[in-house]
Amino acid sequence: MVANNTRIAILGGMGMLGTDLAATCKRHGFDVKVFDLPEFDIRNSQQLKQTIDTADIIVNCAAYTNVDGAESEAELAYQINAEAVGRLGVIAKDADKWLLHISTDFVFDGRLNRPYVETDLPNPVNKYGKTKLAGEQLLGESGCRHCILRVEWTYGLHGNNFVTKMIQRAKKEKTVKVVDDQIGSPTATTEVGEVIYKLFPKKPEGIFHFASTGYVSRYEMAKFIFDKLSMDVNLLPCKTGDFVSAAERPLNSRFDCSRIKALLNEQIEPWQVPLEHFLRKL
Repeated sequence: MVANNTRIAILGGMGMLGTDLAATCKRHGFDVKVFDLPEFDIRNSQQLKQTIDTADIIVNCAAYTNVDGAESEAELAYQINAEAVGRLGVIAKDADKWLLHISTDFVFDGRLNRPYVETDLPNPVNKYGKTKLAGEQLLGESGCRHCILRVEWTYGLHGNNFVTKMIQRAKKEKTVKVVDDQIGSPTATTEVGEVIYKLFPKKPEGIFHFASTGYVSRYEMAKFIFDKLSMDVNLLPCKTGDFVSAAERPLNSRFDCSRIKALLNEQIEPWQVPLEHFLRKL
C-alpha cells in the first residue's frame, strides 16, 4: 500500500491529464503538489531538483503537445519532450525516486495491421513523435526507476481535444468532414488518472500501453458525439490525405493493453462509457 501522506509531484499539473490526475490523488487523500508554467519550467534543472527533493513519487505530464507546431519548433519540442525528461531521470536516479512518465501512440508509424504491443519497434512519422520517443530513450539511459505509460486519443475538461473541437466545429459549420482512416481508442483523462493512481503502490518499471477498450475511427467517434448531443450536423467521411497538415499522422493508433490489464488485474471500460459520461458533464 501507499501511505496517504505520500507526497506526489505532478509536472505539467495544470494540463488536461495533470488536472484530472491531481483531483484523483487528492480524492484518495494524497499530498499533491502541481508544477507548471509559468512558475515551473521542466527545462530548468534547479527547479527540477527542488521539486524531486520534496516528493516521494513524480509523475511527468509536462510535454510539448502541438503536433503540427513541432514541425517548425522541433528544437523547443526536443528540449521539453526529450532533453528535460532525460535530465529528470538523472535527478530521480540520484534521489532514488520512482518516476512515471507519460508518452504517446505517436512513437509508432501506424502502419501495423494489428494493435501495438509494448515491444513493437517504434518508428515515429513526425517530429513530435520523434521527440517523445527520444524522451523515452533518454529516460531509459538515465538508469532511474521508472514507468512509461503510453496513452492515446485523450480528452478531458481542462484542455483542447478532439471532442471539444468537434463540438465547436458543429456549432459553426453545417457540414463537418472527419477522417475515417485513423483508428484508435478515445480515452478520458479521468480514466488515465485512475490508472496512474492504481500504479502507485506497485511502482512497476518498464513500458505500458493504456487506452479504453474497443477501437473506432475518428469519423465514428464524431458521429457518436453528435448523436449523443443530438446535434444537427451533416457529417461526412474523408481520408487523412484530403487534409493538408504540417505533420503526418499515424493511421493505426490501436493499443494492445493486455500488459497493464494483467498488472492491475481488472477490466478496462469500453470507450463509449467514459465518453458518454464526459458529454453529459459538458
